[in-house]
Amino acid sequence: MGRIRIVLADDHAVVRSGLKFLIQAQPDMEVVGEAEDGVVAIECCRKMTPDVLVIDLSMPGLGGVAAVEELRHANLGVKSLALTMHEDAAYLRQFLNAGGTGYVLKKAAGDTLINAIRTVSRGGTYVPPTLAAAVLDEPVRTSRRSGNGGAAQARLTDREQEVLALIALGNTNREIAGRLHISEKTVETHRAHILEKLNLKTRADLVRYAIEHGLMQG
Repeated sequence: MGRIRIVLADDHAVVRSGLKFLIQAQPDMEVVGEAEDGVVAIECCRKMTPDVLVIDLSMPGLGGVAAVEELRHANLGVKSLALTMHEDAAYLRQFLNAGGTGYVLKKAAGDTLINAIRTVSRGGTYVPPTLAAAVLDEPVRTSRRSGNGGAAQARLTDREQEVLALIALGNTNREIAGRLHISEKTVETHRAHILEKLNLKTRADLVRYAIEHGLMQG
């Protein structure tokens, strides 16, 4: 399996330099491009076709959220991971709705960023534990109240909606089982039922469905 190809987008050269040093030290990763703003980030992704774009949200000109949304419409298959100082659920929801699949705080340890890059490159979603509850606590209530997701989602039980939201937030079966006080086998059963009811096939499909149908909105 080849290395994870990464583009770094941050308007501070010293930050990019530090990130590049950290990432290049990993045996399974390589930095293939750098950008100082959203416009250059998009151009770099078009040219280099990376696996993951690590992008700051607050940059001059085209910011991180707008750049990621444009990339999503371009269908380049690039996974987007925010590296930001904004420890705010509103920023997280905005980024996820734009098409992002990972959110790491700049105050986090380097290992956290590396793990997040690996997670999103595999089709998973990463959010900080401090924000996961804030994003999770409202989406299920909102979806039940407003009916977001249509008839297919209406067929999901309350517990299945909880499992779906936790899967979308990047939790493993073991983590979901611990949080909901059920067995891993029960989690897998719920997951299978969700996939069948929503006519989906993969974990990535579940993540996209949760974002598109309001399960990760406040």
